[in-house]
Amino acid sequence: MKKLTRSGLIIFTCLIWGACSTTKSLKPGQFLYTGAEIKINPDSKMKIDGQKEVKDGLESSTRPRPNKSLLGIKFKLGLYNLAGEPKKPKGGLRNWLRKIGEPPVLLSEVKIPYNRAVLKSYMLTQGYLQAEVTGDTVIKGKKGKAVYNVYTGNRYKIKSVAFPPDSVGVAAVINQTKDKTLLQVGNNYDLETFKNERIRIDNDLKERGYFYFSPDYLILQVDSTAGQNQVDIRLKVKDIAPDAGLKPYTINNINIYPNYSLRRDSALRKSTPEVYKDFNIYDTRKTFKPGLFDRLVFFKKDEFYNRRDHNQSLNRMVNIGAFQAVKAEFLPLDSFKNNQLDLNIYLTPLKKNSLSFSVTGTSKSNNFVGSEVKLTQTTRNLFRGAEQLDVSVSGGFETQVSGVAKGLNSYSFTAESKLSFPRFITPFRGVNSTNNFIPKTLASLSYQILSRGSSYNLNSIKTEFGYNWKESQYKEHTFNPVSINYVTSKITASSKDTLFAENPGLQKNLEKQFIIGSNYNFTYSDQMNESQRNNIYFNGSLETGGNVWGMFASRNNEGKKSIFGIPINQFVRVEADLRDYFKINKNITWASRLNLGYGYAYGNSTSLPFVRQFFAGGTNDIRAFAARSLGPGTYYYKNFLDPGQTSSYTDQSGDIKAMLNTELRFKLFSIVYGALFIDAGNVWLRKEDEGTPAIGDTPAIEGRPGSGFEFKDALKELAVGTGAGLRLDATIFVIRLDVAFPVRKPFLPEGNRWVLNEVDFGSSTWRKENLIYNIGIGYPF
Repeated sequence: MKKLTRSGLIIFTCLIWGACSTTKSLKPGQFLYTGAEIKINPDSKMKIDGQKEVKDGLESSTRPRPNKSLLGIKFKLGLYNLAGEPKKPKGGLRNWLRKIGEPPVLLSEVKIPYNRAVLKSYMLTQGYLQAEVTGDTVIKGKKGKAVYNVYTGNRYKIKSVAFPPDSVGVAAVINQTKDKTLLQVGNNYDLETFKNERIRIDNDLKERGYFYFSPDYLILQVDSTAGQNQVDIRLKVKDIAPDAGLKPYTINNINIYPNYSLRRDSALRKSTPEVYKDFNIYDTRKTFKPGLFDRLVFFKKDEFYNRRDHNQSLNRMVNIGAFQAVKAEFLPLDSFKNNQLDLNIYLTPLKKNSLSFSVTGTSKSNNFVGSEVKLTQTTRNLFRGAEQLDVSVSGGFETQVSGVAKGLNSYSFTAESKLSFPRFITPFRGVNSTNNFIPKTLASLSYQILSRGSSYNLNSIKTEFGYNWKESQYKEHTFNPVSINYVTSKITASSKDTLFAENPGLQKNLEKQFIIGSNYNFTYSDQMNESQRNNIYFNGSLETGGNVWGMFASRNNEGKKSIFGIPINQFVRVEADLRDYFKINKNITWASRLNLGYGYAYGNSTSLPFVRQFFAGGTNDIRAFAARSLGPGTYYYKNFLDPGQTSSYTDQSGDIKAMLNTELRFKLFSIVYGALFIDAGNVWLRKEDEGTPAIGDTPAIEGRPGSGFEFKDALKELAVGTGAGLRLDATIFVIRLDVAFPVRKPFLPEGNRWVLNEVDFGSSTWRKENLIYNIGIGYPF
């Protein structure tokens, strides 16, 4: 079987390699263009500063671009060649392959003189004012490339910088801020820096009321005759700059139209406004309370215009989530004859009620559900202050196919209501945010059923009150000083004894849980910066239960602190989730995640509440192992050590978690993406579970040997799995199929945990016991 499998693999590889031949469809006299080769100062050993970056910039400036490749193989070109000439003008496999493929880029398409001019211009912008470029083509077999020799000469530096000498008007303002200049004596000549300097000056002037000023009104005169490869720079305001751009403006009237539409334009303008502080509010229908605009509009009457207030006002009006259209119009009085502006703000509200449907994937370590569909009813502007009420119902599932624990792992149903206020509601006055983002006060109430198939159900009622605010576009905070969660369970297994025998930890975990405490969550993400090659996501959380509230609790007959007669859980839980997304190129991303968690139970509690514990294994976790089947530590429940029996009671949890995932994601064609991944991790108990003896009618609880955490042994107890996946990424949703298998099993005896030598895809028994198919919605991280 192994020999047959290897032979088939060799034949399949040869077929693919033959289909991907890059030159098979070329006609006589045609040569495949393989790209540009840049040689910098080829006749000299001298290297320029940042030579690799300059070389990359030059190479990316050449046209055309060669055919795309993945890991050195031009798959798209191979598919195009595999299709051959279609027999039909439309439809059929050949046309489809040509559509997702890519025709060959020919050497004849390369325009050497054009590229030489482009490369020389690029070098001039970098300060190589005496650069020269030559170019030619080189042919080898049926392939050809373009070779460009770049002779840089010396790079010019800045010798002196002179600003406008005037002491009045716009020139005086430019002089006042010249200490912030980007043009520093001794720095390299760089055209991009010159552009940024004009933008910097424009920004400074906009902050001081120069509304109509433009960077185009500035000119940087460069004199390269200073000698010794240096330049003198003189900055001045163009003589043709209009008068309107050379004087500062103040704000006159601030007119706000909160319920604006083109149909009602005339009627609104003729209506009598409500005067509130510095605002004239034209809202005949009383749609919004006037006080709302005090938190949205930062301009004040008779103050100078500044761009900061402009941007903050627009951002707040957009981010508050109450308006579908926002427009700010600045109109000069008397056709620029004076220096005042009227500000008109036109706001078109969103519909008061809306219904939305969403499909999401989840990836939190303590969440039972991997994917979720959600229906949400939204009511906006509930109390005329841009409040928002969301009432939703959702259902979720997490499933893994094949392996020894195949089948439905869990599903959930959730009903939730959430009310948000666009401000801080606190006992203290003056607590507010003055940045671009609207702070929110949140109150929520939810009910959830979590089902583990035929094993048990958890019923959870949760309410929270807290705050959400963004420190910047990258940093977000959520703080809930009040969080109450009551959880009850129902055993659905035919035999409790069987369930607890196979999973000793469940008996304690399925007791009633009353969590009353606080939590804080911090998120940092720069993923919106798509131009960056490397993006970071970090989420850190801290939760406490029963600490402050425990001071007000009384003790019950068992000596446990209780509220309303129900013992409270007492614990501290921290978790950190760090993700890195590195773009190798626009079609290949290397994504990695490090997830660490630690929980400490005290007082009433000997372990974390079940719904706050950590799990390992599953569709968004360590995909080569069944959901929540790993650990704690080297412990593994009995049935899975007996190949003749299976069990679905896989809920192994811990107080400590360590997980590392790395995944290479690449585009195959259209919306189809592929992935190769490795996952590693495990969970542990803070102290080994030694079980408890039988007391009276209470049966004994079996211990879990090897479940305790020892730092020195942690690396030796990690599970490792690997696999590949396909994703349909339609932007608005992602459907994912991952196939994984274990290469390290921590529950095996030490020295036998690596099982790479047992991998045998040709064996149906091995596939049945080890291959796991994960179906999910969204990326795993």
